[in-house]
Amino acid sequence: MAVSFGRKTALAGLSLSAARGEITAVLGPNGAGKTTMIRCCTGLVAPDAGSIRVLGHAAGSPEASNRIGLMPQSTGAWSGIRAEELLHYLAGLYANPQDVDELMDLLGITDFARTPYRRLSGGQQQSVNLAGALVGRPELVFLDEPTAGMDPHVRRHTWQVIRKLRDDGVAVLLTTHAMDEAERLADHVWMVDQGRVVVSGTVQELTREAPLEDVFLLNTTARVGGHSRRGGRR
Repeated sequence: MAVSFGRKTALAGLSLSAARGEITAVLGPNGAGKTTMIRCCTGLVAPDAGSIRVLGHAAGSPEASNRIGLMPQSTGAWSGIRAEELLHYLAGLYANPQDVDELMDLLGITDFARTPYRRLSGGQQQSVNLAGALVGRPELVFLDEPTAGMDPHVRRHTWQVIRKLRDDGVAVLLTTHAMDEAERLADHVWMVDQGRVVVSGTVQELTREAPLEDVFLLNTTARVGGHSRRGGRR
């Protein structure tokens, strides 16, 4: 798929896939196109070129949208609503949603369920965002940096929840900057740079000769101090 915003190219012929019952990790520097890719796959942005099939249907179609979940990086539009109110509202959009109380208990939300979203910590907001992505029992879920801002305890528990989704046959596509997260969770890794896939494979394949972080640094562009250069480890 290809996407441009004015003169800026966000995706330049990016092509990848995610399978049912697997966790697919998409890694890339800031601005590499990861979030734009997710927005295209969920029908929020129409690509300028290329096609996207989601569970056998066109991205953004009712047939696809009713069967996916999305955990975005931020949801400022929810700022005034309480967590439990938000999740009950989202549950009402689906024919067979998860029980909201059980989902809040699973993700540790119950203690702050009546706190306005804007007053939650970053990690607590992430847990609510994840619950929002899962409440509709998705067959495919997009998680955009799902553990950013979480403390180590909540992060590890969230990993367990994500693994359980995979074990239940859900296709999980997540983005992350945490190499250890990708190594521990992913069945397949796609590294993206400047809107293109530059490396892909299983964690075992990619780390045969070097740690995953070194593979990432050698194949993606460093953007530091206003300058860009390839191969950030050197």
